[in-house]
Amino acid sequence: MPIPVFILSMPRAGSTLLQRLLATHPQIATISESHLLLPFIYPLRQRGVYAEYDHKYTHLGFRNFIAGLDGGQAAYLDAVREFALGLYGQVAGPGARYFVDKAGALSLVVDELLKMFPDGKFVFLWRNPLAVVSSMMLSWRAGRWSVHEYEVYLFRGLPALADAYREGAAGAAAVRYEDLVVRPEATASRIFEYLDLSPTEADVTGFSEVRLTGGLGDLPGMQKYREISHEPLSKWKATLANPIRRSWCRRYVEFVGAERLATMGYDLAELQAELAGLPFSLRYLASDLFRRPYTALFKLLEGRILRDKLEDLRAGRRYFLHH
Repeated sequence: MPIPVFILSMPRAGSTLLQRLLATHPQIATISESHLLLPFIYPLRQRGVYAEYDHKYTHLGFRNFIAGLDGGQAAYLDAVREFALGLYGQVAGPGARYFVDKAGALSLVVDELLKMFPDGKFVFLWRNPLAVVSSMMLSWRAGRWSVHEYEVYLFRGLPALADAYREGAAGAAAVRYEDLVVRPEATASRIFEYLDLSPTEADVTGFSEVRLTGGLGDLPGMQKYREISHEPLSKWKATLANPIRRSWCRRYVEFVGAERLATMGYDLAELQAELAGLPFSLRYLASDLFRRPYTALFKLLEGRILRDKLEDLRAGRRYFLHH
């Protein structure tokens, strides 16, 4: 049965690149993203799920059920771990020593993962949070203001990762995306050594030939970049240069705070100085002036749920409340 390796990062932090580099080792198996564990962790939480069934009642019934287990919640997490390990083993196939799983949404359940897999391996992947914000908008919305769609990762996921690494991730490894791009072989070798694997058995220069089944992950990046590019290191500056975006970014890095940024390998004052030094730009400004008020309304009314209801209405289907 393979040992699980979890890449823990924000969405758009470069986890697919790291995953493909690691997958060049013959003892590592992976697929794009499984999202296997999320549905088994969220019943432990009263909030965070809206569905046609009433999740709050499901949570209550679930808590009552696991309270009757010998060992309570720990026993449940043990059972989920064994279940997941069995499925990881089936997907990995014979001969794989490790199975790499990753998804940006795992940042939201990092504490449960650390408890669930005491013998697992965890690789925290950091990236300049301003570059993450830029990449989210460029990759998924062609540069348009769309931060509201990913705020749960920016304001909950990132702090959770930084706090978990600083407070309780004993035995975990950490790398920065910037180091991965500038020194890919040396950075990947550090992870192989952390996994007690010989770096010489991997050919990280052949990462572009790695095909990730499953259909998720950074598909645009895999198609665009056939070799490691330094372009993403500074691309964020052009995306975030207008006054509205710079103001939002200043507030965001202050929210993340100096301590968490230092845990990730970044300096608050340096990020603030980089923002202050960006050349004035009007790019995206007109669009932002329209979209910023719209985004507040979108969050309040849960635009995606409304969109699905409208699709049902147009198709003549009955639509239901989400609880």
